[in-house]
Amino acid sequence: MANDGPVEHGFPHLETVRTAITALYKRLSYETVQTFATSVAPADVAFCDTDDLHLGAQRVARELVRHYGLPDARLVVSFREMKHAANVELTAGPEYFVELNDRFRTHRRDIGAALAHEVMHVYLHRLDLSFPGLRDNEILTDTAATYLGAGWLLLDAFREHGRSSQKLGYLTPEEFGYVLAKRALFFGEDPSTWFTSPQGYEAYEKGLARARRDGQQPPLTAAGWAGRRRYARDRRHAQEHGREPLAEPGAPYSFTSSGPEPLRVSFPCPTCHQRIRVPVRGRVRARCALCRTVLECDT
Repeated sequence: MANDGPVEHGFPHLETVRTAITALYKRLSYETVQTFATSVAPADVAFCDTDDLHLGAQRVARELVRHYGLPDARLVVSFREMKHAANVELTAGPEYFVELNDRFRTHRRDIGAALAHEVMHVYLHRLDLSFPGLRDNEILTDTAATYLGAGWLLLDAFREHGRSSQKLGYLTPEEFGYVLAKRALFFGEDPSTWFTSPQGYEAYEKGLARARRDGQQPPLTAAGWAGRRRYARDRRHAQEHGREPLAEPGAPYSFTSSGPEPLRVSFPCPTCHQRIRVPVRGRVRARCALCRTVLECDT
C-alpha cells in the first residue's frame, strides 16, 4: 500500500501481467472465465461511514466470496496496525482470517478494494495457482482479481492530491487500467461509470489505449500502416533467408520455417496472450484455442 508516498506509474510489469492472464485461462478454462461476465456492482460493496465497522466488513467479504464462487469459505475480518494494506492467513479452510490495516477504520469506502485482493488470494490458493516469487505472485493476484470482476475496486482506491496519495495493490494504476480494459473488451463491459476517483478513471483510459494497441499489431488486419510495412519487410526477409532470427528484436511476431513446410508466423492472441501459429499465406482467420477469440489476419 502506497500511503502518502510516491506512486509508480506506467507499465513496468506488463509482461508478467500478460503471463498472468494466460495462466488464468489455462487454469480456469474458457467456460469458467465466462461465469465472471458480470463485475461486482458498486452497490453490493458500498460502505457508509454510518455502517458498523465489523458487520460492514463481514458483509463486503461475503459478497466477494459469493462473486468468486467460494460458497463454503468463511472470512473473519479484523483490524490492526500494520505496514501493508491487508493480510490473509491461507490455511486448508473453510475459515480464513483476514487482517486489515487500521487505516481502513476511517477509509471505509476502500475496504472492498482491500478485500477483493485478499479473497482472491484464497481463490488462487484453492486453485493451486501461483507464480514463484512474492512480487510476481502478488501481480498474479491483482491481475486475477481485476480480470475476474472485482479489481476495479483497487483502481478506484487510487487517489493523488498534490503530495498526498493512496494506492492499493502491486500493479501501477495504468496496469490496473490495462487489465480492466482487457476484461471490458472481452465481455463488452463499460466500467467507466463506476469510478469515484478521477485519477483512477484517467489510469483506466491510459490502460484502455494500451489494451487496444494489442489488437492493432501485425499480422492482425487492424494493424496500422507502419506496422504492416514493417511486417512485410520482415516476412520478405524470412522468405528469402529462412533462418533465425526471422523478425526484428522486439517485434510482436516471429517466423519459423522447417524443411519443406511452409513459412509460419507466431504471434500473441490480443485477448489472452497465448501464442498462435498460422501459415503465411495472405488473409486467414485464426481462432485462439484458449480463449476462443476469432482473429482476422493478413499473413
